[in-house]
Amino acid sequence: MKSIFSVASLVLVLSLTACNAATPGSVASQSKVDSLATVVKTMSDEFEILKYGLEKRGLSIEQLRAEKEADEKVWDIPDGQSPTFGNLKNPKLTIVEFSDFQCPYCARIAPIMQDMMKKHGDQIKFVFKFFPLSFHKDAPAAAAASMAAQKQGKFWEFRYAVASHNNELSPETFEQIAKTVGIKNIEQFKKDMVLDSAKQARIDADFQLGVKIGVQGTPNFFVNGKRQDRFSPDMIEEMLKK
Repeated sequence: MKSIFSVASLVLVLSLTACNAATPGSVASQSKVDSLATVVKTMSDEFEILKYGLEKRGLSIEQLRAEKEADEKVWDIPDGQSPTFGNLKNPKLTIVEFSDFQCPYCARIAPIMQDMMKKHGDQIKFVFKFFPLSFHKDAPAAAAASMAAQKQGKFWEFRYAVASHNNELSPETFEQIAKTVGIKNIEQFKKDMVLDSAKQARIDADFQLGVKIGVQGTPNFFVNGKRQDRFSPDMIEEMLKK
């Protein structure tokens, strides 16, 4: 930011020198100098405000630059074993969601995502990744149950049905939801939903991938590999129009 201010100041100095050397049209030239001086003053004021804001947040210019680079980076996020839905071959957009079944914010956005999938499944590829937060102790078990549902082709139905039960995640809840969404082999589902080492490893792989690409909370969305901190249906609608 200092460099921007310095360049602007240099431009002003050069402009002043040039104007002093010219006599014709001096009034017009002076007007341009006054206008440029106003711009530089505005930049100086804004710089001081930005500097204040950064210091209040405890951030340096280097840290802010790193945040900016992370926000602009396009990641190649592999599907792996993740559930997918929609246009899998030639999507206009690919949305990757990192989510936690016990997270209240994930629960709130679940029906919005469900509507989006129904509306734009022909244009968008949806990918779901597990990112259970450390203080949500029941989230890994719910993730394991969703894998059991995935094994019988019912992940997405289970995923959206369990959202409204984020405060009551238990084996009994999972079994009831499995019956509700039409999972046929309930006995097999009950065996498959056990959180064993293989399922935990899959959860851990998703979590470590999320950490690597900058996920810090849930829900967190990536659109075409780019993190979207202000994800919304309106944003997706605008992106689909382009």
